[in-house]
Amino acid sequence: QVQLVESGGGGLVQPGGSLRLSCVASGSIVDIHTMRWYRQVVGRERELVAEIDKFNKVNYGDSVKGRFAVSRDNAKNTMWLQMSDLRPEDTAVYSCDAAILTSDGLRTYWGQGTQVTVFK
Repeated sequence: QVQLVESGGGGLVQPGGSLRLSCVASGSIVDIHTMRWYRQVVGRERELVAEIDKFNKVNYGDSVKGRFAVSRDNAKNTMWLQMSDLRPEDTAVYSCDAAILTSDGLRTYWGQGTQVTVFK
């Protein structure tokens, strides 16, 4: 069984501040392909924040380019999202997903999400 667990959110951060989120995959993992960060606000569509493949090729949503940075450590099955110059509009639940290969094949797994609140 595979699990994804996010951490690093919770609490309040002021505009202009920084925060780092983590996403850790555990379980019977053979390989992890692309990992992604999404965010969602109630009543709005889920938005892709950033993605990174196993060769560290990255892609960002337009609203976070130049402010957020995604990275991963394949040996630790971990992905991070370094968020800088945070704005109130960055407030959302941030969740990660990953395309993970197990003995049962390749499928996408999701974490539960972590709240990020940017507020004076």
